[in-house]
Amino acid sequence: MKSGRQLGLLWGAVSVTLVAVSPLASRLASLLPACRFKALLGIPCPTCGSTRAALDLASFDLVGALVRYPLATVGWTLLIGGGLVAGIAALLGYGVPELPNRLSLAVKLGLLALFLANWAYLIATGV
Repeated sequence: MKSGRQLGLLWGAVSVTLVAVSPLASRLASLLPACRFKALLGIPCPTCGSTRAALDLASFDLVGALVRYPLATVGWTLLIGGGLVAGIAALLGYGVPELPNRLSLAVKLGLLALFLANWAYLIATGV
């Protein structure tokens, strides 16, 4: 079996598992610690709200998740949606295409800008 197909099957299995265990997510939320960065500095860390956004997604509240943490919500949605598509494609005999080994400077700067814009959003909304 080609490695691209194996990756598609694995990615699909992870996505199906995440969807299957999503009803348990709210029970695990109480076990998570508070953000130490926010407690010490009074502003959200760059990842504050990502867990709550994942919990919103687990209860299929896409709008709530987007309001809490837009970047993580898009990432989780792409992870799960892409995994479902990759899993189905692998079952049909197709593999996941290879990604480039290196990102261009423009792509790196664009990703950094997205990250910083999302963090500014978190600070502005007081997540």
